[in-house]
Amino acid sequence: MEAIDFTKGNGLIPAIIQDSFTHKVLMLGYMDKEALEKTKSTGLVTFYSRSKKRLWTKGEESGNVLRLEEIHLDCDADTLLIRVRPAGPVCHKGTDTCWGEANEGLGFLNRLDAVIKARKSEWESGSGQKSYVASLFEKGINKMAQKVGEEAVETVIEAMDDQDDLFLNESADLLFHLMVLVQAKGFSLADVVSMLETRHEPSR
Repeated sequence: MEAIDFTKGNGLIPAIIQDSFTHKVLMLGYMDKEALEKTKSTGLVTFYSRSKKRLWTKGEESGNVLRLEEIHLDCDADTLLIRVRPAGPVCHKGTDTCWGEANEGLGFLNRLDAVIKARKSEWESGSGQKSYVASLFEKGINKMAQKVGEEAVETVIEAMDDQDDLFLNESADLLFHLMVLVQAKGFSLADVVSMLETRHEPSR
């Protein structure tokens, strides 16, 4: 990072902020040397606000901080790519990104995870209509875990056969019921992916 050229922008360089999980570009900010050093020392992304004329830590008022994951310098040494874990909506208008886009990286799986979470909340509050997901939560953790085991066995059986359609169907059932079990344990799909990332990058 010693090679950063702050002179091109009169002491400031652009910092592209990207979600390390979804890889979605969230916002663009500007940093001076002090903002960059504070970002690295605190682990919370800090910019130089051109309007406020001071350092500004994202989320200092809203709580929607950007937790630092990685910093990369571009080939011209005058732009930063900063990968983060956002704690909430990034834009001051309340959207996930400053371009009004949804911050989804796994597409349908993220949407399915959100549906399962919503069904869980409805079941806990006693609101909403009866659904298959709600019926699974009603049966409890043990039954849900048993269902995942049953789907795993059926997937293994179909894997040893040559009927691709049946194998894919059982795989889908297994993944779905595992996602429900993960939610029942108080976690999300993102937590599972984060664990996989940690295993993939043991030195991180």
